[in-house]
Order: sequence, then C-alpha cells, then structure tokens
Amino acid sequence: MAARTSAKRSVPAPPARPLWLIYLLGWLIPGGGHLWLGRWSKGLVFLVMLPAMFVFGLALQGRLFPFEPSEPLVALAAIANVGMGLPYFVARALEFGAGRAVAVTYDYGNAFLIAAGLLNALVIIDAHDIALGRK
Repeated sequence: MAARTSAKRSVPAPPARPLWLIYLLGWLIPGGGHLWLGRWSKGLVFLVMLPAMFVFGLALQGRLFPFEPSEPLVALAAIANVGMGLPYFVARALEFGAGRAVAVTYDYGNAFLIAAGLLNALVIIDAHDIALGRK
C-alpha cells in the first residue's frame, strides 16, 4: 500500500481588528482604515490629499450629483461622490456642490469630485489587503 501524504494547508489567521470597522473608518474618514491599522504615513497622506482633491473639485464649480435612477450615469456619479464619506455629507449639509454648468471649470470639478470618491474606494480595498496580511 502506498502511504498517503497529507499536505497541510496554511489557513491565514483572522484579522486582529474587525474588517467592518476598517471599512467603515476608511469610508467615513479617508485614510482612516490605514490609521487604525497603524500605517501612519499612508493614512496621513490619504487623510490630507483625498479631501483636498474633493474640496478642489468643489472650488472648480463641480456638482455633487443626485441619485436619479432614470439617468444611469448621473446615478453612478452620485455613488462615486458618496464614496468620499464624511466630506461628502459635510458638503451636502453646507449646501456646497450645486455646480455651475456654465463655468469653464465645471467638467474638471466633476472629474475631481468623482475621482476622489473612487480613489477612496481603492484606499479602502488597500486597507482590507493590509488587514488580511497581503501587504
């Protein structure tokens, strides 16, 4: 009879901190997930640069898009805007982001606002990878 060899599979250890908390912090406060995980330099860069990009988009007369399911591209832009987290809600509460479509910088402002929210989503994914020990 041939001897069976059993290969032991290495199972990654569960993260020390709950993932949902890292996601929530990373979404509400850009770079918050990295700061929570002790990645101070990355977290501070994200904490400064992503809101700065968002504010720059508002200063360029960009629009915070409303959720309109009848217009799919507008709805996708709204989801990207919400991806910015707390700065989005502060801007909405202060009634910023009305946008001025006749402004020369309107499209650039929209690009900055949308990109800031999408980049924050990538930052959250990066924090996820760090929490799981992949980075």
